[in-house]
Amino acid sequence: MNDSGAYVIGHITVKNPEKWAEYRMKVPATLAEWGAEVVFRGKKVDVFSGIHEHIDTVVIRFPNVAAAKNWYQSSSYQTLIPLREQAADMVLVCYSA
Repeated sequence: MNDSGAYVIGHITVKNPEKWAEYRMKVPATLAEWGAEVVFRGKKVDVFSGIHEHIDTVVIRFPNVAAAKNWYQSSSYQTLIPLREQAADMVLVCYSA
C-alpha cells in the first residue's frame, strides 16, 4: 500500500442542523494532532452516473493512512461519534494517495 498520503471522505445527510453545527465545530480540534486538514466541503449538485443519496461531502487530507486510522480511533474523535450519529447519516471512507 502506498502510504504517502490519505484522504478521508465523508458522504453526509444532515438530520439535525443544530447538532451538525456543533459536531462540525468540534471536529477540527481532533485533526490537528494527526497533521490533517479539511480540503473541501460541499453540497451535491447532480449525480451524473449511479446512485448517490447523500447531500453533503467533506474531504480531509492526512499525511498517511496510519494518521487517518489513528485519528478515527482516537478518543478525541470517538467521543464525537454519538453526536455525529444524532446529527447526520454519514459514510466515512479512507483512500490512500
